[in-house]
Amino acid sequence: MTQPRKQLISPADTPYYHCVSRCVRRAFLCGSDKVTGQSYEHRRQWLEHRIHLLSSIFAIDICAYAVMSNHYHLVVKLSESGEWTDQMVLDRWLTLYKGPLLVQRYYNGETLSKVEKEAVSDIIDVWRKRLQSLSWFMKCLNEPIARLANAEDNCTGHFWESRFKSQALLTDEALLSCMAYVDLNPIRAGMAKTPETSEHTSIQERINPVITLESAIKDQALASEFKLPIKPLLPFEDTIRSTCQAGIAYLLSDYLQLVDWTGRAVRDDKRGAIPEHLPPILKRFNIPAEHWLTNSQHFEQIVHRRFRKSA
Repeated sequence: MTQPRKQLISPADTPYYHCVSRCVRRAFLCGSDKVTGQSYEHRRQWLEHRIHLLSSIFAIDICAYAVMSNHYHLVVKLSESGEWTDQMVLDRWLTLYKGPLLVQRYYNGETLSKVEKEAVSDIIDVWRKRLQSLSWFMKCLNEPIARLANAEDNCTGHFWESRFKSQALLTDEALLSCMAYVDLNPIRAGMAKTPETSEHTSIQERINPVITLESAIKDQALASEFKLPIKPLLPFEDTIRSTCQAGIAYLLSDYLQLVDWTGRAVRDDKRGAIPEHLPPILKRFNIPAEHWLTNSQHFEQIVHRRFRKSA
């Protein structure tokens, strides 16, 4: 039975979530249609740039992503916007939407009455909550891509499934397994041979950052007065903090080694060739090699089965 999103998203339990959106009507998000021969590769850049722009606007960080032929994966970390000033909230929201005339007058420095200022304050409070909402983030990501794709395909109707899927990542192992699962998607699908050649993935970006603010703005046709710096992927930190952990509590070099090792271990021609030397992260968390490989290859199926059993 479908559950309300508010029951699936609980920042108090974990800030980390895995999200998936898939196309309908056998539509291509990107890649090449073998029947018609038409290429949709340019749509990858639409989505990749949109992800970075929205992350810069919302109080949501990107841990991992992968753009596939008919779906995409995101691993995100939810943050809070409570420390943002009203001006910061307006700068962000009005980058995406025009807003009501009253807010536009306030934003442009016009004099408002006390009642009008109170109304603007109420609107800003609503926008502040939306800017830390995963549902609104996905809405602002999927809707523009759907409109662009439908216009290009000269059709109307749904481009995405009605709802995006979300999975809470409650443990360090779940976060690591899911990020590796996402980063290795192109390799499992035969779209790439190594992590560094997996185009439009977070693992390639961590190895060789290529996203720029200028290209992202041009691709999304945003206003030239976009004031926010493009936000990079959520960084790795080598220190585990007892207070608020801003980044991912692992060494980037450890994670890259882990993904490389996992990718080599799950290749079709080397399924039995698991190295005796385990990566530092697996040693530190005492995760058996066989257990790790199962989770990183079949993360969605495993979580789905556990969810159905607990329901």
